[in-house]
Amino acid sequence: MKLLSIAIPCYNSAAYMRKCIESLVPGGEDVEILVVNDGSEDETPEIAMEYVEKFPGIVRLINQENGGHGAAVNTGIREAKGLYFKVVDSDDWVKREAYEEILETLRRFAGTRTVLDMLISNFVYEKVGEKHHKVMRYRHALPKNELFSWKDVKHFMKGQYILMHSVIFRTKLLRECGLKLPEKTFYVDNIFVFEPLVQVENMYYLDVNFYRYYIGREDQSVNESVMISRIDQQIRVNKIMFDFYNTNFSSIGAEKHRRKYMYNYLEIITVISTIMLAISGTPENLEKRTELWKYFKENNYRLYHRLRYGLLCGYTNLPGKGGRKISIDGYKLCRRFFKFN
Repeated sequence: MKLLSIAIPCYNSAAYMRKCIESLVPGGEDVEILVVNDGSEDETPEIAMEYVEKFPGIVRLINQENGGHGAAVNTGIREAKGLYFKVVDSDDWVKREAYEEILETLRRFAGTRTVLDMLISNFVYEKVGEKHHKVMRYRHALPKNELFSWKDVKHFMKGQYILMHSVIFRTKLLRECGLKLPEKTFYVDNIFVFEPLVQVENMYYLDVNFYRYYIGREDQSVNESVMISRIDQQIRVNKIMFDFYNTNFSSIGAEKHRRKYMYNYLEIITVISTIMLAISGTPENLEKRTELWKYFKENNYRLYHRLRYGLLCGYTNLPGKGGRKISIDGYKLCRRFFKFN
């Protein structure tokens, strides 16, 4: 068995995937790199085969029909032979020194009776055109360099969340929790770091800048105009997360720190959905915003009320044209501060 499986979902990634793979192969024989070619129409599979031939036993190529990012991650989880599992997008890369610390930490837990469910590390926003890159750290929210549980989790600041870039899960946990991401849908990484938390008990935080998250391409899924064009997919993910929280509330609520964190994450996803609909401002999208709140209200009035009139969603859903302008201006101010999108 491998120590760590790393899935790289690839769709027409020929222009940048080499940097990603080359940052991962130094992990050596403890690591398997699963290049999941999701129906690419460029040289992606040929480039992947170069690395399969150069690093046999480390790099594997898996070809599949196009199913989107979620389908590629699902394939990675299904095919993984590693004790732990991570996703690295094909335009991102990792820092070698931090990578070595990550692997050494995983080795310490492998084969012992101590079960590590989730390893967390920092990631860096490698935003185009900026000299100074924002680092997402968790040192004030999580204990460092020790095994901990939800009761040890402290306060997460607004805008500070554990994203796909931050986590390595125990592979068996992902399979046991039945995680299956929807196909041909963007923004499913939010589901990936949400649903498994119900079964996560033991965590470890390494305060190292491991993952380098490239951001700034015009066609990137988090680009604001792209998000608006794909708003139906954002809404779909939002509803899936709402339904999961609603259905699994009894087990989520068993640990108040977990409940608080997962609620806050659901809240910020809802803020993103509603503010993107407001920025669009078209009658069709404003109607979709109304429909989204109606869906929440009909499925769990108490949760709907808490979301709708809480501080964040309340501010980003002010009534009327003037209210929308205030909400959008507030969002843009936060965007400049937190440097997302």
